[in-house]
Amino acid sequence: MSPFHYAHEALVADGVPLADIAAEVGTPCYVYAASTMRERIRAFRQAFRGGPEPLFCYAVKANSNLAVIRLFAQEGAGADTVSGGEIARALAAGVAPSRIVYAGIAKTDEEIRFALQTGILQFNVESTQELLRIAEIAAGMGKTAPVALRINPDVAAGTHDKISTGRKHDKFGIPWDEAGEVFALAQRLEGIEPLGLHLHIGSQITRLEPFEAAYRRAVDLFVALRTAGVPLRRLDLGGGFGVPYKDEPRVEAEAFADLVRRLTRGLDVELVFEPGRSLVAEAGVILSQVIYLKEAGGRRFLVLDSGMNVLIRPAMYGAYHAVLPVREPRPDEELVPMDVVGPICESSDVLGRDRLLPLLRPGDLVAITGAGAYGSVMASHYNSRPSAAEVLVERGRFAVIKPHLPPERQFADERIPDWLGGSGKD
Repeated sequence: MSPFHYAHEALVADGVPLADIAAEVGTPCYVYAASTMRERIRAFRQAFRGGPEPLFCYAVKANSNLAVIRLFAQEGAGADTVSGGEIARALAAGVAPSRIVYAGIAKTDEEIRFALQTGILQFNVESTQELLRIAEIAAGMGKTAPVALRINPDVAAGTHDKISTGRKHDKFGIPWDEAGEVFALAQRLEGIEPLGLHLHIGSQITRLEPFEAAYRRAVDLFVALRTAGVPLRRLDLGGGFGVPYKDEPRVEAEAFADLVRRLTRGLDVELVFEPGRSLVAEAGVILSQVIYLKEAGGRRFLVLDSGMNVLIRPAMYGAYHAVLPVREPRPDEELVPMDVVGPICESSDVLGRDRLLPLLRPGDLVAITGAGAYGSVMASHYNSRPSAAEVLVERGRFAVIKPHLPPERQFADERIPDWLGGSGKD
């Protein structure tokens, strides 16, 4: 059963009525169900039972709240990070440095030093230029950087163009046909330990076929490099597992594990995976209040206090997110089509078109589903609207894990220079 379901004619989350959360916390707010997060990571780990267990590094970029990272750390997961800030978050949440992977194509010198001082599991290196820079910094610090080279396998993920990362024209990774010479360079460099091969072909992948095509290429290359004398021991196959926002199929953990076992049988290798969206997307909703129902130009607009500042995916990707009334509609209640829109002064601030909903009134509540991933992390202060709070729910209780941030606190760190009549300092 979904953690978000109707009980006693009201939408609840893990036994807590969403209306109670709205009354205490206010709207808009993100509500995360801990039970779903635990269920998802346990399903992946359980699927690989009976053999060496891979390291699952939660992709922090999907939802970087400390409480969320801590929950996955308690479930045995590491952290996949793409910035020094995400490494700092993972450490603050209790993730051991030896379970942190550092990816991203634009690591700064400061971030590289921080990761080396921290003693992370590995750097996922995206280019020859980056490899050389890490080698120089590591050697200067008297350290050795554990490195997995990210290879671009030129495999299409079959998903949205903006979240595909494994094609040859994408900005990510080292071209497939250059892998051998880059690994040879890595072996010669002081300060570098080339121990693994990494790839990640995109996000929201809902079929096994793209994974199989990419993983097969990775395994073939891994074997070839090992045969050529590169002492590889780790294969980081990334993430990208999709979720059903509407009616998409789901990549089931058991089927995925069977595929991986088949492709890596006899390889004697440490496996790393980096799931993010698949662990948190369905665990979250945005709880929002109706401002009013507007009729204009022959259309109905349901105007909410949540918009693209709280959930940018519909505007950026044309993404679908279901919108549910918190009060369960009566069986005989008429549902009418309406566009669900937010308060932001942009025509793109539309959360859904032609959604069938009851005729809601000002003050009524709705829940925007599938918002546990890429909701709060991509939110903005555009239009200086108060930022949404974040709430974690588990077994009939809830806690605010990040409070609302009012506009006054958003600009509290801004300064007016003295030539404009300000003090120029605190």
